[in-house]
Amino acid sequence: MNFKSHLDKLEIFSRVGRIADELGLETYVVGGYVRDLVLNRPSKDIDFVCVGSGIALAKAVADSFQEHVPLSVFKNFGTANIRLEDWDVEFVGARRESYRHDSRKPIVEDGTLQEDQERRDFTINAMAISVNSHNYGELIDPFDGIGDIKKKIIRTPTDPIITFSDDPLRMMRAIRFATQLNFDIEPDTFLAIVHDAHRLQIISAERIIDELNKIILTAKPSYGFKLLFVSKLLHEFFPEMVELQGVDSVGDKSHKDNFYHTLQVLDNVSQVSDDLWLRWAAIMHDIAKPATKRFNQKVGWTFHGHEDKGSRMVPGIFRRMKLPMDERMKYVQKLVRLHLRPISLVSEKVTESAVRRLLFDAGNDIEDLMKLCRADITSKNNNKVQRFLANFDKVEEKMKEVEENDQVRNFQPPVSGEEIMALFGLKPSKVVGELKEEIKEAILEGQIQNNKAEAMDLLYKLAATKGLTTN
Repeated sequence: MNFKSHLDKLEIFSRVGRIADELGLETYVVGGYVRDLVLNRPSKDIDFVCVGSGIALAKAVADSFQEHVPLSVFKNFGTANIRLEDWDVEFVGARRESYRHDSRKPIVEDGTLQEDQERRDFTINAMAISVNSHNYGELIDPFDGIGDIKKKIIRTPTDPIITFSDDPLRMMRAIRFATQLNFDIEPDTFLAIVHDAHRLQIISAERIIDELNKIILTAKPSYGFKLLFVSKLLHEFFPEMVELQGVDSVGDKSHKDNFYHTLQVLDNVSQVSDDLWLRWAAIMHDIAKPATKRFNQKVGWTFHGHEDKGSRMVPGIFRRMKLPMDERMKYVQKLVRLHLRPISLVSEKVTESAVRRLLFDAGNDIEDLMKLCRADITSKNNNKVQRFLANFDKVEEKMKEVEENDQVRNFQPPVSGEEIMALFGLKPSKVVGELKEEIKEAILEGQIQNNKAEAMDLLYKLAATKGLTTN
């Protein structure tokens, strides 16, 4: 591969190389940019390493532009960053690191390029390309990262036990890269992850969830979750998901393995949506099955109420894992709570009343709910799957009809509580809430249309039964 011809396509490389020569700094583009260049993947991050002060090099590069270039300096880390249109360009001095056993914060000292490459997490991230004039475009690849890319393996540059013990987050990163790139993890490297899985305890939940979300956003996230499960990393931060694994049997009655079912649902959702939170809803939809599992001699294994209990479990899991405690959490909660509703409509005659209630409860998330429900149909019997999906088509057609006629999605009752109080001289009270609720129920049951006139007619009738008169 001709790296020089690629560097020539972007002016930043020759500019940094020229300034590095002037400052007498041995300088290289390193890490993810080089990896993605070899893999022919798009990248907007460029990392430069120099043997010397990365901050001094960054300042000189920023000053070399006629126009103002934003420069951010992080003295504590010895790094600096500049923004060039869509590019995020970082500069750092080559360094070597050592660690205490109880901390992932390294003791950092100036180092050579070789020492800097040795401290990198994986061989595919330890390649460097020179930008100095005397060897411009030359690849320095001491650990055969190119060979590992060709073999599609993730491997550490040095002893993996030391690599992961020094920085346990690298175990999550190994699985994330394997999932993103569809690579295998080299056997000794994977055994070291298994050996050091408990070390993940010293990593913050924020750092773990950042890597996990990147795994979830891959084309086939189930691969990453299987690696997390087998390595026992998943056990360290997501025990509720681990508990889904396994099959119980009594006589000839067994239930399916809910862990692998969940992974299939997640993959199915990933084929139709890139939305992270819809994918989280897929992960969480059966999370309460272990807690609700019961055996009934007549019907076998049951999980009654797992959708409601699962919905109640969502906030606690989100809080512990440092996921956002906002509308995104409530969205996941809602989809977990409602995920059986469309399936129940499939298994019985679809009534307009049931459809209205589903539209009302799901609101603008109805389309995502249906994606989740379609993804939830997993079976080795393809005819059964196709039959269920065909029934979902009927449900969605009915939804369109009801929505066009009644506009019940996210509707507010046509008569407000303030209007009721003004009409009948009431103060805020239980009876006002009851009147609003009865009007809402009448609309959802199809007894009246969702409009002001019919709602007011019903209100007067209901008020009369309660002995209320207008002012």
